[in-house]
Formats: sequence, C-alpha cells, structure tokens
Amino acid sequence: MDIYEAVESRRAVRGFTGRDVPREALQRVASAAAWAPSASNLQPWHTYVVTGAPLAEIKKRAGERLAAGDPWDEPEYEQYPPTLKSPYRERRSAFGEQRYGTLGIAREDWEARQRAAAANWDCFGAPAALFCYIDRDMGRPQWSDVGMYLQTVMLLLRAEGLHSCPQMAWAKFHKTVAEVLSPPDELVLFCGMSIGFEDATVGYRRTGRAPLGETVTFVEG
Repeated sequence: MDIYEAVESRRAVRGFTGRDVPREALQRVASAAAWAPSASNLQPWHTYVVTGAPLAEIKKRAGERLAAGDPWDEPEYEQYPPTLKSPYRERRSAFGEQRYGTLGIAREDWEARQRAAAANWDCFGAPAALFCYIDRDMGRPQWSDVGMYLQTVMLLLRAEGLHSCPQMAWAKFHKTVAEVLSPPDELVLFCGMSIGFEDATVGYRRTGRAPLGETVTFVEG
C-alpha cells in the first residue's frame, strides 16, 4: 500500500468483524514499528498486544464495571486542558456532533451518548487490542515519541489491510486493564487501540480536517 494511501485511509474505525487477526501480521507490525523515531533513541513505549482469552477477560471486567455504574479510575494524566480555547473547542464540538449525528443520537440525549461510548470498552468488537504504556517518570518529549510510535503502528496496520481505533478511553479503566496484564507499577497506561478488520455494515462519517492555512505556514525564500 502506498504511504499516502495508508495515511489517507487511516481513521478511527468503530465497528469491527469478529474475524481473527493473524498473529504473523501483528508481529510484523510490532517489529517494524520499533523503528519509529524517539529522542536519543529512548524508545519510551511499552506495549501489550492482546488477543483471545486475556482480551475477552479485560472486556468482561470493563463491561461489569459499566453495568454496575462504577466510577472511572482516578486519572493518571490530563487528557485535555480544563478549558479548551478556540479553535480547538469548536473542532472538538464538531467531532461530537458528527460522531453522534451519524448514530442518530441527539445532542441532549445523554443516556444514548453514554451507551454509544460504552462500545469503547468492548473494543468495538475488535478481536485484537494494543495497550500502550509509558514510564511515569518520562516528560512531554517522550509522550510525543509515543504518539509517533502509535501513528507508525496504525499506518503499518493499514499496510496489512487492517484498521484501528486509538482510545484514551481505556485510561479511564486502567486498573481493570492492569488486573489482567500486570504491568510494572512505574508504567502509566496512555491508551488502548482496537485492531481488526472493519465491519463495513457499520455506518460512519469521516471527520473533516481544518483548512491547510489554519495549521500550516509555508515560509519561502
């Protein structure tokens, strides 16, 4: 797959088939993603690629917590600034309208929005998932490195004919994930990522992007 095609076709898929993801494909992706850039080659990512019974157990425990109305875990990092300024506030609002509008959920229907959000913790039906951790002693540059690593993973998945959905939502249930994966205490769960074959019957609306002039400045001599 051409790299431009991989970039342009990558999106957060929220509907997967139950078709198993070949272990060999996951191994190829994990091996190649190790070449992602990181400052001074620290490679600050720690990933768990999970399938089968362990993933089913994570989903089950998360589902039980949702059904019981358990509160989310104490956050270990701030996902968004407390107050989003313009234009980021408008972009986030537009995403919400597009996401829930596609599902036919009205803005004021909070319960329906919660039900839709709950699909995060079933990995949207995906049979494979990646959980990405970072050492809690690392700074902002290393978190940036992890972002580049995850983008590399997602593009390699496209080259394998697979789709993905990166999910900070899993950080809200980081204790549940830790019960199954038993990561070292010094690691923080940054996000999960659902991985699989797209369910083409699930409707979606591609989220737009800001005009190039809003985000890129060309300085020419």
